[in-house]
Amino acid sequence: MDLSATIGNFKFEHPFLNAAGVMCQTAAELDQVLGDDYTGSVVMKSATPSPRPGNPSPRYYELPSGLGTINSMGLPNEGFDYYMDYARQKQTKTNKPIFFSIAGLTHDENLAMLHQLQDSDFDGLVELNLSCPNVPGKPQTAYDFEATQSILTEAFAFFKKPLGVKLPPYFDIVHFDMIAKILNQFPLAFVNTINSVGNGLAIDPDTDTVVIKPKHGFGGLGGPMVKATALANVNALRTRLNPDIKIIGTGGVTKGRDAYNLILAGADLVEIGSQLMVEGLPVFQRVESELAAVMQAKNYQNLTEFRASLKALD
Repeated sequence: MDLSATIGNFKFEHPFLNAAGVMCQTAAELDQVLGDDYTGSVVMKSATPSPRPGNPSPRYYELPSGLGTINSMGLPNEGFDYYMDYARQKQTKTNKPIFFSIAGLTHDENLAMLHQLQDSDFDGLVELNLSCPNVPGKPQTAYDFEATQSILTEAFAFFKKPLGVKLPPYFDIVHFDMIAKILNQFPLAFVNTINSVGNGLAIDPDTDTVVIKPKHGFGGLGGPMVKATALANVNALRTRLNPDIKIIGTGGVTKGRDAYNLILAGADLVEIGSQLMVEGLPVFQRVESELAAVMQAKNYQNLTEFRASLKALD
């Protein structure tokens, strides 16, 4: 059975990646994900120009009954240079493409990091994260359509390497139309959808307090509770984006059927975030095995046979 996928000239022998923010901050964590036999790649932590400690703890919480997770990490990362050094060392030692994710806190920071990447010998894929919901005082760029158009226009004026964007979830049909109209103007390699559902709130029943400290308890939601939103965003964008813009589906994957559904809705690759935090690296082998079982039951031999073939009711 062939579970490989492609983005541009990059081939992924396995369709699964870590979601940026999970097991990807340090070189040791990145090595574990990159070295796992069931990952197609590694996505590095979204980098800012300088190292950041992130928000105060507790900033991550697993909700009861397997509902999912809530977090307000605040982009803790080791800084752009750290990840550039890592990528340079590893890209000559692995057959797996590497995703370099960046999330500047300002328009100019993002452009400056893109300039550095363009001028470097990095030869993987670059993800421009326009969707971090957990930095106090900083809005999500991708909800500002004018700002999104502006930064992509400036970026593609000089950036020639494979570039994609990480998007937040959209909840209105007209917003799918608006963001797709913008994205289709640019030679994007991929779109990654969705980031966590921003600004949820969870309460501890024993203490009547919020469960995380930053932002008075408001944080990004992940895990099973966001699965339907992820599917909707993948499918809505797949039916609107140019066919050469690939889609990475992220959100709510805990089992093989979840991954199958994202691919059926239009995803080329699938990222696992919350369940990777909960279960650790074995999640990749388990979910891939379960995906293969679903495909075998339906007599599919590769992902292209059912990708983006979701049917509507007559």
